[in-house]
Amino acid sequence: MTEQTPNPTPENLADTVPAAEAPDALAAAEQKIAELQDALLRAKAETENMRRRAAEDVIKAGKFAAEKFASAMVPVKDSLEAALADTSNDVTKTREGVELTLKQLVQAFGGASVEEVNPLGEKFDPHKHQAISQIEAPGEPNHVVQVLQKGYLLHDRVLRPALVIVSRAAA
Repeated sequence: MTEQTPNPTPENLADTVPAAEAPDALAAAEQKIAELQDALLRAKAETENMRRRAAEDVIKAGKFAAEKFASAMVPVKDSLEAALADTSNDVTKTREGVELTLKQLVQAFGGASVEEVNPLGEKFDPHKHQAISQIEAPGEPNHVVQVLQKGYLLHDRVLRPALVIVSRAAA
């Protein structure tokens, strides 16, 4: 049988730790506490730095979110200014310039995930369309029969609803 030593209590602790080792054990424990406190402070500081950096990143992302789109819009503005500065009165040349400017704009919209909504013939969707009026028309009711103004989506979120005229059943 092995002899069991009782759990140390304040009364018998002095009996289990020799007097010469007690100061060394206390010093080691105090050193360990100091190391743990230092590690805790460093972890807190690192966490605070990460939180601050993340907050700065969010601010920068919001501030410069339109940078790519704005860069794509600068050539469109340049083309429009060039069209206004043209004094040749050549309608064909002006029309070609406007068509090229429109192509630049469409490319800029595509790069920014702006999608055109032209719902002619589609079922009316109040989330994407704004009905201006209803008219009697052949075919199914509640369908778009005329688009007065195209709508636009940004990543499937409505930027501007399409203004439409909707069909209703004949009386």
